[in-house]
Order: sequence, then structure tokens, then C-alpha cells
Amino acid sequence: MSPATPESGKATTHQRILRVSKSLFANRGYEHTSTSAIARQAGTSESQLMKHFGNKAGLLEAIFIEGWTQITNDARAAVVDVTSPLLKLQTISGCILRSLERDPELKLLLLLEGRRIRKEGQMVALTQGFLGFVQLVDGVLYEMRDSNILRPELSPQAVRSALMGMLEGMLRDRFLADRLGFPADFNLQQLQEMLACVLSSFIVNPQQRAADSADLR
Repeated sequence: MSPATPESGKATTHQRILRVSKSLFANRGYEHTSTSAIARQAGTSESQLMKHFGNKAGLLEAIFIEGWTQITNDARAAVVDVTSPLLKLQTISGCILRSLERDPELKLLLLLEGRRIRKEGQMVALTQGFLGFVQLVDGVLYEMRDSNILRPELSPQAVRSALMGMLEGMLRDRFLADRLGFPADFNLQQLQEMLACVLSSFIVNPQQRAADSADLR
């Protein structure tokens, strides 16, 4: 995405600062991007930047909030008519993969900057937008547990951490393969197949589920 400028339509100062910071953070790196450079390219002043976002860390947090909120809203809309919890999880994973493929700058920042501890001592990825996505996934996993689909000895939150950690790690490996030649020769379809394989290990055996249902009757 090319940086926004004062002439690029009717974007507000807030929107211009956010767009420019996202582009500069992705292309130059968070640590190597100054607030003065962001303000200059956004056609505004540093005082306006501080007014809207507080500081550079606030800018990065705002980018993550916007990104995760959009991903979560898209995922919620995609599963609204889906009844199968398993299909819901597959649909949600597909949504996040498509969203990040459409927005490579957001993908880069989430994968390389989202978990990094900064001078302020906070992990800015733990925004309300991200936590909203976690709640969406947890809701599906608790639905699976209540429907006797999820193995009863497994914590839904542990399953969520395993699935999201795997997804994040594999996406990061693909990114490093594209940029630095890291040995990660697989595509998005193979990534989703791996997720499905891992998810199957968390599920109650279909024959056992049928036997349990018979016992309940």
C-alpha cells in the first residue's frame, strides 16, 4: 500500500496518520521509523500525532486494534449461518488467512512486531481487537466441548493456544521463506491441511461419540 497524502481523498488526519505509520513500520521497521517522519508524510504535525495516538507505541497498538477488529468482524459474519462447530473453526481460519494475504503490511507487523516486548515493557498485541478474536475462537471451542465433540480431558483454551500458535508460527515461517530463504516450502492450502490434521487429534473419536449418544438414550 502506498502511503496516504493530504491529497489522497477525504481521509481524516487520524486515518492519514494511521495509514502512513502502517506503511512506514512495515517497510522501514518500527524501531527505524520516527514520529516526525510519520507526521511529515501524513501532512500533519507531531503534536497532532501525539494528540490522536499518544506516542509511537500507541500508533502500533491502533494498527493492531484496527486489523484484529476487521478480521474478527469478517469471521463473525462468515460463521453466522454455519451450524457445525468444526466448520466454524475452518471458516475462521480461512478468514484470517485471506485477510492477511490481502494486507501484507498488517501481516508483516502482526508476525514480526506483534509479540515483541518494547522499551515500555508491554506486548502491544494484547489489544481488545485481538482479545475479541480470541473470544470468538474460544466460543466455538466451548461449543464443541458442550456438544461432546472436543475430547473432555482437553481445555478449550489450551486447544485454542495450540491452534493459534501453530497458525502464527507457520505463517511466520512462510514469511521468512519468502524474504530470507528460510526452509518452509509449503503453501496456504497445505497450512490449512496441517491445521485440520492437528484439530482432528483434539476431537472425540466418531465411534466413541456414537456410543456415548447411545448410552444417553
